Parts: sequence; C-alpha cells; structure tokens
Amino acid sequence: MKKLLPIAAIALLLLPTIGFGQSTTVKPGTYRAVLKTRGGDLPFGLDIKPAANDPKTYTVFALNGNERLPMDPATIEGDSLRIPMALFDSELVAKIEGNMLRGVFRRRRVALPSQTLPFEAQHGVTYRFTPAEESTRAVTTNLTGKWATDFGSKTGKVDTVNAVGVFDQKGSRLSGTFLTPTGDYRYLSGAVVGDSLFLSCFDGSHVYLFKAKHDPATKTLKGGLWAGIAGYEAWAARFDPKADLPDPAKLTYLKPGSKTLNASFPEPNGNIVSLSDARFKNKVTIVQIMGSWCPNCMDETNFMSPWYKKNKSRGIELVGLSFERSPEMAVSGPKIERMKQRFKIDYPVVLAGTNDKAQASKALPDLNAVVAFPTTIFIDKKGQVRHIHTGFSGPGTGKYYEQYIEEFNRLVDKLVAE
Repeated sequence: MKKLLPIAAIALLLLPTIGFGQSTTVKPGTYRAVLKTRGGDLPFGLDIKPAANDPKTYTVFALNGNERLPMDPATIEGDSLRIPMALFDSELVAKIEGNMLRGVFRRRRVALPSQTLPFEAQHGVTYRFTPAEESTRAVTTNLTGKWATDFGSKTGKVDTVNAVGVFDQKGSRLSGTFLTPTGDYRYLSGAVVGDSLFLSCFDGSHVYLFKAKHDPATKTLKGGLWAGIAGYEAWAARFDPKADLPDPAKLTYLKPGSKTLNASFPEPNGNIVSLSDARFKNKVTIVQIMGSWCPNCMDETNFMSPWYKKNKSRGIELVGLSFERSPEMAVSGPKIERMKQRFKIDYPVVLAGTNDKAQASKALPDLNAVVAFPTTIFIDKKGQVRHIHTGFSGPGTGKYYEQYIEEFNRLVDKLVAE
C-alpha cells in the first residue's frame, strides 16, 4: 500500500497549478489580432499598455490604417483580459496565454441573443494579412485611385454604382475606404498580394473583410465583403478616375410647404429641448441626426464637439438628435451620456427615437425621409432650413473629409454673415 502524503504537503504541491500568489498580466505592445469569420481571418491591430495607476487596467487602441481608436479601459478578470466597447454594446474577452490572447468577440443587440466570433491576437507580429505583404516582390499591380463600385453585384460586373472605392497603395500596403451616399466604410487597411486585394476594419461596431481579384486587362475588381457576424455580399469595381456619387444635398429635403424643422425631445436628464427654445432664436443652428451606436456619427461628433467650442461665441448653436436602438430612456440615456463624456460634448443631445429609419422619419415629419445616420441640417437665424447634408465623409476618406470641412465652414460663415 502506497504511503499517503499529508494534506498540507498536497496543498503545497498544488499551489503553482491553481495560481495562488501569481498575478496575471498582459504583455504590453502591439498585437496582430484576428476574428475568425466565414470569409477567413479578419485582421486588425491592437496596441495594449498598462494603465499608470492600476496594474490590472490597460489602455487599448484598435489600429486600422492611420487610425488609433481608443477602446474603453480593459481589465484583468481571472486569467482573461476584457476589452469593452460600451458605446457599441460589444467586447473582446480573451484568455492570456503568454504572447497570445485567445477568446471571443461578443456583440449584443436589443432583444436578441449575443453574437460571437472567435478571436485571437499575437504579440509583436506586424503584418496584417500575410507575411508576403512585407515584401514588394509579391506586388504585381497598383490599385491607387478611384473605383466605381457595385455592392451586391449579381453579375460580377459594375451594373450600378452605389459606392466609390478610394485606395492608396504604397508597395504592397493598401489603405483607403469606400464612399457611399450615406457615409463611408471608415478606415480600411490591408495589402495587395499578387493579383488580389485584401482589406479589413474592426472598430467595435464595424466588422469588415474585403477580398477581390484584380483583372489588369479590364481594370476591374471582383470579390466579396464579409460584414458583421455572418453577413456577406458580392461586389465588383472598375477603375474610374471620374467616379462620383449622387449629390448628398438632394437625398433628404423638406417636404413641400415646410420651411423649418419642428423638433422637441428630452435629454437624458429629462429636460425637453425644442428648436423653438430661446437659446436658438436669432442664431445659426446645426442639427445632427445621429446615434451613439454609429461610428460615422462618432467621426462627425469628433469634429463637431471641438468645432462648437471654438465657434459658439459667433452666434451658433448645435443640437444632437440621437436615434438609439431602444426608445427607453433608462436604456439609451446612459449611452448618450457616455457618448457626451467620451467626446466632451457640451451642446444638448436628446433621445429622438429609435434608429429604424422609417421611425426616425416619422419623428421628423418636416423631412421627406431620414436615409442616413448621420445627417446634418443647417438652419439660419430666421429658423429656416437652408441646407441638409446626408451622410458624412470621415477622416478615413482623406481629401474628401478635408473638402467637407471646407464646405461646412464656408456655409456656416455665410449664414453667420447674413
């Protein structure tokens, strides 16, 4: 019969196994992260650093092209790292395994079960799609320029133009975005390997993976877009330096007989804000149709918030009409407040309804329709609507963003001078 060890001795042997006295930490630095989608690995970058005041809290940035997008503070929970993105009701949760993180991307939707994708990240890896993109020897084509694009193409050809791809290729590295009548696909980053395009984006809300084959003889691209947890659509594009979109000022407009915008909605604190309030009288007023769940709206707000601080003394007011996933203030009010804190917004943001476009259109009956989040409405000192801009070309669009800012300031200057 074997001699049994004393209970105290057994406890000492088990200490390393169960982790007493050990502290779980994340190796700081840059990670190559991937989500496992139906279209294959969707890569993006993560920059993870410990917070200065708490060894179990980390600052995290998602890296897509030139963007460093801050996530919410990440925390160690047991043997795992949790990276929340509260504005988008999503999170990354992964077990810490030395140089690796392995877990899931989880996204919640109102009245629906959580959706997940497998997630992993490796410390210190610099390529995005494949090691081959590190070498220009893999490059056989250059895709820099404008591409007339048909998302949802049934034939593999550009039968309709519902987007414009704008790409910048340096060596094998590719960056850019797609402009659409209702906004852009934000920062896309990837590579050209052989005759193929690879682009991706992850920002906590957008989950995009683009792949396409290039035919140099016809100057066309043919491929697929995997979006979100399980979405897919084919797309095709042709090189066209003159490719353009419909006028964003003609998509949403006042109904015949209307000259102003009637809107009255509550802030999270219960205060009712109406465009007929004294604060807006004899002032140029800008109305943002937006939502805290909308990354394009966040891009616009990132511009609007500091712009308003700089210009409000000129007789300018700004108000955000936030259309959220839930009409309940108890649910959506905290999201609006988090958005205000994150972007340091000091103009009123009200809960105007749900983000269903048909419902949003009913909430603003003076408009023909709300077709995009964001939509920006410019009202003159007499309270009359002078211009409505559908969508927003964010900083990921490069010169198109700069052009929009120039046009924005030129219009406001004109209205202020009247």
